[in-house]
Amino acid sequence: MAEHADHAGHPESAGHAESAESAESVDGTGRTENADHPAYPVGLRLHGRRTVVIGGGQVAQRRLPQLIATGADITLVSPSATPSVEAMADAGEIRWERRRYQDGDLADTWYALVASSDTAANDAASAEAERTRTWCVRADDAEAATAWTPATGRSENVTVAVLTTTSQGRDPRHSAAIRDAIVEGLRDGTLAAPHHRTRTPGVSLVGGGPGDPDLITVRGRRLLAEADVVIADRLGPRDLLDELPPHVEVIDAAKIPYGRFMAQEAINQALIEHAKAGKAVVRLKGGDPFVFGRGMEEAQALAAEGIPCTVVPGISSTISVPGAAGIPVTHRGVAHEFTVVSGHVAPEDPRSLVDWAAIARLRGTLVLLMAVDKIGAIAATLVAHGKDPATPVALVQEGTTAAQRRVDATLADVGERAVTEDVRPPAVIVIGDVVAVGPDSAPQLDAPSAD
Repeated sequence: MAEHADHAGHPESAGHAESAESAESVDGTGRTENADHPAYPVGLRLHGRRTVVIGGGQVAQRRLPQLIATGADITLVSPSATPSVEAMADAGEIRWERRRYQDGDLADTWYALVASSDTAANDAASAEAERTRTWCVRADDAEAATAWTPATGRSENVTVAVLTTTSQGRDPRHSAAIRDAIVEGLRDGTLAAPHHRTRTPGVSLVGGGPGDPDLITVRGRRLLAEADVVIADRLGPRDLLDELPPHVEVIDAAKIPYGRFMAQEAINQALIEHAKAGKAVVRLKGGDPFVFGRGMEEAQALAAEGIPCTVVPGISSTISVPGAAGIPVTHRGVAHEFTVVSGHVAPEDPRSLVDWAAIARLRGTLVLLMAVDKIGAIAATLVAHGKDPATPVALVQEGTTAAQRRVDATLADVGERAVTEDVRPPAVIVIGDVVAVGPDSAPQLDAPSAD
């Protein structure tokens, strides 16, 4: 296994490593007579350097985007190409010479990928690469190559490359499985290494998703694993907190003493104080930080103090919770739009900023958050403004978690149903014909496990 933190240049992508085997003796195709010597892992920096790809098929389609990312000067030699490869040429990302390989095509070339369906042409290209001392990967014959491509993956600025270093026992699937295990561990924090360079203190506003810990983003999970302090909301994915290392200070935002501050101001102050103390701080929120999450208020407070702030979007409960309950917020021929409304302020409250009359006239889907205790009044207001009392409604409590449940109703009886069924926050409420689109009234799709 080779690991490279410098992804500014490498043969295949901004996150790969290339391994090459030096040959003591070769035949006319470049095949080594002694293939038992181990390959030597090295990262090639190809920016601005001539790279030739022979063949425009599926192998080229997979490898070219990564070569393009290195900034290599790429020439494709092939009489035909897949539509995706052709699009790269049309965009000016590569030069395409629409012909078969000819001797001399590898002149002044640093790296070659030979991947055509013409074995004779591939052999000839390998031989030229050997004469010109150009590192050459053979997609069709690893033994004839002077370089092998490892199974690679990236996490942040680290590239993991896994390579069987001898020709005997080469098993690409086994290498890929090792790569996947390492990269997944780096991403979810189960495989961690200390940073030996000074990190810049700051705050990351991380959207934790709708509740299932598996639905946080890869970046969000990594930042949690690297945090010194985590300030968490009640609606954040609580299971993730149990995975944090013991040195991480976890602060429940609901228990921050307010003193002379309002609740949000106290949270802002806690973020500022910990960041100024040189800590890496994660503000963990449910859903997305900027969907009724007051994320911008916190970002503004940090900016006013000159504190770096990173925003990591999260999967919003407005679409994920209905989806987990079998409800699409849009559906062809049923709803062409969906509207998200906060229901924490009742329609008759003078503080309300919602035009409920306009909402009632919409034909699409209405998604309500923080509306469980106000749903009766909201439903009555929608009906009063012309919404059909028979409009389907679904209340989805604890969406995407093991405690998820769905209660179906209509605008006419949803207030009563919410009380009799003891629906409690957090719950997402969906109003509209999409509620009835599923195969039955309350489908169980990929129900979360309680284990």
